[in-house]
Amino acid sequence: MSEQGVDDYLQAKRKAAERLGVTDQASLPRNAEIEQALIENQRLFSADKHRTRLADYRDTAAEVLRLFPEFEPRVTGAVLSGAVSAGADVELHLFTDTPEQVTLRLMDAGIPYRLVDRRMRMSGNGHVRYPGYHFIADEVPVLLVVFPRDGIRQAPCSPVDGKPMKRADLRELQLLTNAS
Repeated sequence: MSEQGVDDYLQAKRKAAERLGVTDQASLPRNAEIEQALIENQRLFSADKHRTRLADYRDTAAEVLRLFPEFEPRVTGAVLSGAVSAGADVELHLFTDTPEQVTLRLMDAGIPYRLVDRRMRMSGNGHVRYPGYHFIADEVPVLLVVFPRDGIRQAPCSPVDGKPMKRADLRELQLLTNAS
């Protein structure tokens, strides 16, 4: 995950199991263990590079958060946890009942984007598809996932531990950035 920019835990586990000849799926590590190992690997073997990458990604996240205040944006994922690897997306959640407003905001800002579908597991609702936008900002890939306005009250389940995803607004991101 660290070296090849893979951000899908299941894909990374399958690839590693195939390389190592492991066939017993039960012996594979949990996603939380993988994330901890990834953070430890980055700390031990590329601390300066990782620190710079994390700062760049968090700066980009802050810029994008400022671009969409009307959608109550929240940063989530690797930028928040600190487990940012090369090629990872800055993932933000936006909240509006009309995703077309996000399209218009991107067009007004002159940001070329690609529409994507993001499938997320929601507690009690199984998997739900949400519209998303993928673009590059300051050479950093950004993924915006658009939830209904009331989606701010229920975060999707984290692929790492199955608990509600942690989300942070601009103020919380700035506090986190200042603390590190």
